[in-house]
Amino acid sequence: MPFTTRFAPSPTGELHLGHVYAALFAHQAARDSGGRFLVRMEDLDTIRCRTDYATAIMADLQWLGLSPAGPVLYQSTRLATYQAALDQLKHAGLVYPCFCTRGDIARELDGLTAAPHGPDGPLYPGTCRRLSVPEREDRLAAGTIPAWRLDTALARSAVADRQPAFEETGRGPHDERGTIPVDCGLLGDVILGRKDFGASYHLAVVLDDAHQGVTLVTRGEDLFAATHVQWLLQAILALPHPVYRHHRLIRDAEGNRLAKRDHHQTLASRRAAGQTPCDLKLELQLG
Repeated sequence: MPFTTRFAPSPTGELHLGHVYAALFAHQAARDSGGRFLVRMEDLDTIRCRTDYATAIMADLQWLGLSPAGPVLYQSTRLATYQAALDQLKHAGLVYPCFCTRGDIARELDGLTAAPHGPDGPLYPGTCRRLSVPEREDRLAAGTIPAWRLDTALARSAVADRQPAFEETGRGPHDERGTIPVDCGLLGDVILGRKDFGASYHLAVVLDDAHQGVTLVTRGEDLFAATHVQWLLQAILALPHPVYRHHRLIRDAEGNRLAKRDHHQTLASRRAAGQTPCDLKLELQLG
């Protein structure tokens, strides 16, 4: 079965070996299935994203021999699409405005004897979900700009006829493979509309994958939990469910995840040292 895969970096810095592994992994999955490999620039963060980084990323991919089978998609060109989806969810009553600051959330969590937890720590405690309609309208009328959170329980009820599960063809972070039951509340009431630059990662990525016709999502195992809430978004927005393949993360000698500040691990530094694409594939254990 031919798969359409994608590599979706954020142009906030140079590619490091972790990005290289993700790009090569996605390209190989498409090639092995006789499918298509696409590129998407996740450039919604207008403060940190830069066009020169996007240009450098494309040059790095060309050097690696990874040519996308279609035009590069820039998320910054799709703001109207994200807003339309968010408006659809507002109309359906599946999102609510959140006026909390990080400090507000921290204080409420400190006051709870049993704060809700997810895989990455405490979850949003639902403070603004409990506001009455008049309270929400008063704050909006006062000009307070909110974030918009998914009401996870209502969203799950809206697709109660659907079996919540996704197909994992890799191994995931805990050696999972096969049909994985979805825990719709795993990440709590996630933000879908941000105060600063609109759509959140979760909303944008499911809309973009559907738009680009992505049928196999390959990405690091650190995003395994995100797949649960993204299945729910796909269901309530009537989007197709791709297959997933979560791969291992590339780490430094101390076992830490690579970051863009690790300049000695960037592709540019490896190229400057005389390494070839074949050298990198051998180092990353990719055929």
